[in-house]
Amino acid sequence: MADRLIYLDNNATTKVDEKVLEEMLPYFSENYANPGGMYDFAGKVGRKIADAREAVKEFMGANDQKEIYFTGSGSEGANTAIRGVVNQGYGKKHIITTKVEHPCVLNTYKDLEKQGHKVTYLGVDADGNLNMKELEESIRPETALVSLMAANNETGIIFPYEKVAEIVKQKNPDTKVFVDAVQAAGKIKMDFKNTKVDFASISGHKFHAPKGIGALYVKAGTSFAPLITGGHQERGKRAGTENTASIIAIGKAAELAYDSLGEELTRVKKLRDKLERNILHNIFNARLNSSTGNRVPNTTNIGFEYIEGELILLYLNELGICASSGSACTSGSLDPSHVLRAMGVPFTALHGSIRLSLSRFTTEEEIDFACEKFPEVIKKINKLSPFQKELAELESIRSHQN
Repeated sequence: MADRLIYLDNNATTKVDEKVLEEMLPYFSENYANPGGMYDFAGKVGRKIADAREAVKEFMGANDQKEIYFTGSGSEGANTAIRGVVNQGYGKKHIITTKVEHPCVLNTYKDLEKQGHKVTYLGVDADGNLNMKELEESIRPETALVSLMAANNETGIIFPYEKVAEIVKQKNPDTKVFVDAVQAAGKIKMDFKNTKVDFASISGHKFHAPKGIGALYVKAGTSFAPLITGGHQERGKRAGTENTASIIAIGKAAELAYDSLGEELTRVKKLRDKLERNILHNIFNARLNSSTGNRVPNTTNIGFEYIEGELILLYLNELGICASSGSACTSGSLDPSHVLRAMGVPFTALHGSIRLSLSRFTTEEEIDFACEKFPEVIKKINKLSPFQKELAELESIRSHQN
């Protein structure tokens, strides 16, 4: 076990902010009433839930509290939006999404394909940017839904979801637009009221709230079939007694994240860039797996040619450095990342790619330590690679380029 912990896997999950924990704790013990009760004890809890809904409304840039529905996760939010549209039975069977979506979205569409829906998967370029021409050409009269992420969980690439929604509505006003905003929340400003987006989902544990709580934005006037039926909760759209403490937590986390957006775009970005530059400058077989500009400020994805990413993660773990080889939902798989494959990342770097993601709790001291240790780790692993000839040739090429 390493003496220190340097957590650089914040796109997988984040630690709960102490202020968030402090806010939610009384609702496990002192204020434990079911908010649906008719007495003052319950009303006090209900008002606190309303405060949390207001905070999330501001965080997501919604017009009204009634546009915010609390869910149990980002996956539930995505499924509520997607199935809420296709299950209404309007007869439209065509869906458009991208090849680089999170598994909670892609696997939902694979399931819908088995039920007779037709899905178009849009490609991306070598920098991970969406093919907008392909999007325009794919929209049909029978397109029920267009679905895309706001920011990619592996590369941090930001998609122009506002422009996408404009294009969709111009071609087919009845087509719904869903945005998976899970990795954008707390990193870039969201302002859905000024877009033509119909649905957007977030997950609290990506911005320092606990796991098991999320939110879904639904533009006013947009109808959808509930995923979970039963009681009256969430205005009849999501049954089940409210997860009071976690709802209050996501409200507080949203408030803190909104106030910290400036820090994300300055200090956190500066630390990310420092780490990225150091690795790319000091390790000859390192390559950046995305563009340098159009990204959320905390994320980098770097490929190390001719070595295995899992081995890199093991060596980093011995030093107390936490990173990942892609989505936390697929990190147990030996298959190369579907995102990097869609981007055309060379096979030589595909298995050796890792994601590093920071948060507002990441310190410069931690980044300095990572900058110091990364070249040492890769140098050790390079010596174990069966591709010594290829590594020597690559080192010679890169030295001449520099």
